[in-house]
Order: sequence, then structure tokens, then C-alpha cells
Amino acid sequence: MPIPWERGTVVTIMDVIDDDLRRQVNLLVDTYRDRCLWFLRADYYPSDLTDVLRTLDYIRRYGDQEAFRKAGELHQWLSRDSSKPSAVS
Repeated sequence: MPIPWERGTVVTIMDVIDDDLRRQVNLLVDTYRDRCLWFLRADYYPSDLTDVLRTLDYIRRYGDQEAFRKAGELHQWLSRDSSKPSAVS
């Protein structure tokens, strides 16, 4: 298994985040798929940070107050981490 920041290795946010956060994002997608994500494929799960943040924005936009809160918490946490400098830069 390659080291995540090894030169030439492609790493997505879904590789870097822990399994618990990945499950939280996927559970939120499953919970709000019919109500907020009807325009995405039925088997869609976000695969990189851009997709995750976009999907959370959709849930916040089209969901109820609880969806807005849950997606907002994850969005805030992921946005905070994404603004840090890269380990390879």
C-alpha cells in the first residue's frame, strides 16, 4: 500500500478521512437521497472533496432544517481541513 503523500500517488479526500467520517457522509447521502439528491444517480456517493462539499450543499439547499444542520456541520468540518496547506506543497 503506497504512502498517501508519496510522489506520484493520487489521493482523494475519501482516502484521507477516517472511516467514521466517510460513513457519516454516505449515511447523510442515503438519508436525503430521495428528497435532496433526486437528480443524481441512484448509486451515487461523493468520491473527492469537491464532490462531498457540492453534495452537502445540495442537501443544505433542498433539505429541511435538520438536513441543513447535519450537512452544515460536516461541510464546516471538511472546509476547515481543506483550507490547510497540502502536505506535498
